[in-house]
Amino acid sequence: MPTAFDPFDLGGLRLTNRIVMSPMTRSRAVDRIPTPLMAEYYAQRASAGLIITEGTQPSVVGQGYLDTPGLHDDRQVAGWRRVTDAVHAKGGKIFVQLMHTGRVGHSGFLPDGMTHVAPSAISADVKIFTGQGMQASADPVELDEDGIQATIADFARSARLAMEAGFDGVELHGANGYLLHQFLATNTNQRGDHWGGDAAARIRFPLAVVRAVAGEIGAERLGLRISPGVPNNDIAEHNAHDTYEALITELDPLGLAYLHIFEGPHRDLTLRLRRMWHGALMLNPYTPEGITGPEHLRLIEDGTADLVSFAALFLANPDLPARLAAGGPYNTPDPATYYGGDQRGYTDYPALA
Repeated sequence: MPTAFDPFDLGGLRLTNRIVMSPMTRSRAVDRIPTPLMAEYYAQRASAGLIITEGTQPSVVGQGYLDTPGLHDDRQVAGWRRVTDAVHAKGGKIFVQLMHTGRVGHSGFLPDGMTHVAPSAISADVKIFTGQGMQASADPVELDEDGIQATIADFARSARLAMEAGFDGVELHGANGYLLHQFLATNTNQRGDHWGGDAAARIRFPLAVVRAVAGEIGAERLGLRISPGVPNNDIAEHNAHDTYEALITELDPLGLAYLHIFEGPHRDLTLRLRRMWHGALMLNPYTPEGITGPEHLRLIEDGTADLVSFAALFLANPDLPARLAAGGPYNTPDPATYYGGDQRGYTDYPALA
């Protein structure tokens, strides 16, 4: 029976354990460029079997939040190289999460004349923190065929830059109501062309992005995050079981490094996808009244998942694998410092003596 502390082969990449640092937006990139403070933050957590970075926009128009990093120009590559070098110096492994927010965002984050994009011109009923308070999300424009092809190319180019920056791989964010998820969901994808309609059509864009990125960096260096049936960022999915079973049927033969499920209240669907998926399965389990904690390590032991990703607990405990092995104690995360700011609540959480 495997345990969370056993090594794991991830597409030929040897992980020292099966405890993953989940992607978490921290909003501390200056001018969208990773900073030395960010390098310190990630290096502190290098004892994870795998680190997945905060969501990182693959293009200018992909930014939805304040002070999030990009990976689409040379300055950003150099900034991320500091991060990957710092993590590797501590013996860690790190993937970058590429996150295009699509319709979720505020126009003030984009250059003049640029507009957020989406599968259909339907606004998200969400508020965005802008630095001047919470404001309504932007009204997006529908991607035309040229825009769709350009967006696919943006993802592929960003993945190529990720390799130049020294990352061990890439995770595509197809969850939580962002662009790839917007194409999957029935309330956000109202298209009448071959990119929308039934499940076979709605999965077409995410699959095109996966195939384009795999063509650049190799499928064994690519993971995909999904969140079946999760309504975050004003998402509604009719017949989510059908959509995700169709998606996994097409994804499974591609040989990706892993599938990462951000789980909603549908363990039956998680288990169904687990049976359909023949690669590594990473799970961020459903925790409606708390956070992922030590009790979820049993999901590896009982075979529900191969790897488990931790968010808030890893944020507050830079040496989380050691604490899990010891049974604690655990630092308590401070939500007031989650987004933006300086080292407080970022790099000053203490490690075990």
